Amino acid sequence: MSDLTQAGAGPRPRMGWGWFVALGIVQLVLGIIAWFDVIAFTIAGVIFIGALVLVAGIFQIIHSFMDREWGGFALHLLVGVLYVIGGFLLMNDPLPGALIITIFVAAALVIGGVLRIVMAVQHRHMPGWWLLLLGGIVSVVVGVMLYLMLPWSGLWVVGTLIAVELIFHGVSWIQFGLGLRRTA
Repeated sequence: MSDLTQAGAGPRPRMGWGWFVALGIVQLVLGIIAWFDVIAFTIAGVIFIGALVLVAGIFQIIHSFMDREWGGFALHLLVGVLYVIGGFLLMNDPLPGALIITIFVAAALVIGGVLRIVMAVQHRHMPGWWLLLLGGIVSVVVGVMLYLMLPWSGLWVVGTLIAVELIFHGVSWIQFGLGLRRTA
């Protein structure tokens, strides 16, 4: 037996290794397709996000009526209604939604980058602190560049993130499946 199974690495998946490889190949192919048409995947991604927000809003409204006696009924109901409206708006007109999501991504990159820079400076006595600093600087620069390229960056950011995610997940599942095959 291999070291992986002897070391108590946990239970093995019930599915055969081939299913993981197949899943990885499908995700990898979808990621490559998304890479070549990021605008279409941006629109599809925003519509999907809108659908998720809509479903969350419906459940929020249902939950508010199920627990009416609780003091936050009106607030829960209002949030649910706003989620439903937001979901419909995202699904009805995904391009402005993509722009808003891109603004949020840019803001998150800048804020996260600044926090990493501050943390790196505070811990500059530790080895490797400069990697944290470099990562923070890169995040700030990318966030600012996304913001400066608005509205055009709104057309490709979501689709590019989806493509990268699918490609990395696809490669990961393929590697996982092949690893299972080697340990079988």
